[in-house]
Amino acid sequence: QVQLVESGGGLVQAGGSLRLSCAASGRTFSSYAMGWFRQAVGKEREFVAAINWSGGRTLYADSVEGRFTISRDNAKSTVYLQMNSLKPEDTAVYYCAADFGVGVHFDTLEYDYWGQGTQVTVSS
Repeated sequence: QVQLVESGGGLVQAGGSLRLSCAASGRTFSSYAMGWFRQAVGKEREFVAAINWSGGRTLYADSVEGRFTISRDNAKSTVYLQMNSLKPEDTAVYYCAADFGVGVHFDTLEYDYWGQGTQVTVSS
């Protein structure tokens, strides 16, 4: 079993930056991939980024490619999402998730555990 706790959300102006963190506990962190998803009000949860167990492979949604960076520190059991050049359409609750499968995935069904989410609001 894995417990995930997100932090770092908040209110930021368009063009600004935020860094989200997700601290994991339970199963050995370096044994599984991690992903970030987001859900805006009235919309379905959507994929943002994913990273494999070593950090050597990443995957991004087209909407955030070049603006967001996912990374992980296995010694700290933490995954990060650096978000730059934020836009109002990035406003959502952001969730981290653990994927015990092989590789990196964008499908929510591939993920086994989820955090409680952190709100990101980008004002125009």
